[in-house]
This record gives sequence, structure tokens and C-alpha cells, in this order.
Amino acid sequence: MEPLRIIPADLLAEYRQRVDGTALQATFDALRDAEISTATFSFYTSVSSVFSSKIEGENIELDSYVKHKRDGIEFLPDYTRKIDDLYDAYLFAQGNPLNEQNLAEAHRLLSKHLVAKHYQGRVRTHNMYVSTPDGKIEYVAATPYEVQEEMEKLYADMAVLLNTPLPITDVFFFAAMLHLVFVKIHPFNDGNGRTGRLLEKWFLAQKLGEKTWFIQSEKQYYAQHQTYYRNLRALGLEYQQLDYTKAIPFLLMLPAALLGGH
Repeated sequence: MEPLRIIPADLLAEYRQRVDGTALQATFDALRDAEISTATFSFYTSVSSVFSSKIEGENIELDSYVKHKRDGIEFLPDYTRKIDDLYDAYLFAQGNPLNEQNLAEAHRLLSKHLVAKHYQGRVRTHNMYVSTPDGKIEYVAATPYEVQEEMEKLYADMAVLLNTPLPITDVFFFAAMLHLVFVKIHPFNDGNGRTGRLLEKWFLAQKLGEKTWFIQSEKQYYAQHQTYYRNLRALGLEYQQLDYTKAIPFLLMLPAALLGGH
């Protein structure tokens, strides 16, 4: 495999020791779509959209959303529209290859009601901070002067990984690492978490096939969202000083979502 430009692979050996590839493959092979899915409604896409949105603080319940999406029951637009946007982005990902142009399009779809139109699918041009609800800065993302170059490195690595045969354990490692590096760059004005979680699953699907979309990773991340954010914070406060040797707890959440979520 060609050398990677931004995604660190130093933890891969430890990860291989920590993750049971045989169990991962067997559990993945056993995945099946939900019985309530139809030709025009995907239950697991609803699960992904609802729980990825709930991680970001959206007030939406899965049961209500399923009734809205499958049965056409109307709710107030503000209750469903951001989740509908994300659902559309997941559908787009399910029908298109993963690349720079399509990831930008996915962000455009999911951010229709998050950011102004001229920011949708476009890399930010100003400083970005992640703050706690009480206003305390907990992370300083890549500067606007480096974000474009960092994303070019990420896309280059993504292309290398997509074109390299990988065992399932390595696929899960690099999917989670793409998710992690992406959200640390924080390239968009908003919707970075939603896009990072979609990117992770999209990469898995490109490598492993359509059963990937049945993995309930977003639901598991929401169920453990305090741990999810703690593991993200563990790498450090500022982008330039991130310590990826502390990434193992975050990286292990994805295989645990498959092995423990079904």
C-alpha cells in the first residue's frame, strides 16, 4: 500500500490484537435488513439518521420518525426536516461511490437546514472552535489556512485505502480513523459530526458491501455519547498538537457497535 499522508497507521498492530476479525466477519455476514423496511423505506437508514442527529442534540424519537417516513404521518416541519436531510444524504451515499465530490454533495444534502446555502458542501474559510454548552472551548480545529490542504491529504489517503484490498479488521480500523481525522479537521461550518459518521459507514460499505448500512453504529454512539465525546477529546485541545496514540478507545467503538449492537 502507498504511504498515507495524514491517516496514522501506527496503532494498526495493536488494533488487530484487540479486535477479533473472525467474530467481526461472522457478525457482519449475519446482518439482515429489518422486516419493516419496504421498497421505499429503509428502517436502518432511519436509525442512522435519527441517532446521528440526536448525538448533535436534535429532539427526535425513532418511533415518531418511522411513522413519518414509512406511514406518511405528518409532524411539524421543524421536528423532521434536518433528519429528512440526513436521510437523503445516506440514500445518496448508498447509491454513489465515495470520493471528494460526492462527500461534498452529501454534506450539501444534510446541511440544507444547518448552514446558509453558500456554505453547503464547501470547506470553511474561518476559524472553528468546538464549545461545551456553557461556552467553554474544548477543541480548536484546523485553521482556515490549512484546512483545504489537510482535506486534500485525507481524500488522497481515502483513495489509496479504497483501492487497496484490506482484511475486515483493517477496514474497520481505517473507517474509524477516517471518521476521527475528518472530525478533527472539522472542515465545514456545521454538520461535521453527521458527515464524519456517514463517511465512516460509507467507507465500510465501499469495502464490504450493502450490508454495512444495517450496522447500527450511530445508535451505539448515541447510547454512549458521553464516552464518544470523551474519546474524541482525549487526543488533545488543538489540532496541531493532536496525539493519535490516544485514539484506540475511539477506534474500538466501531467494532463494538457491530459485535455488541446486534
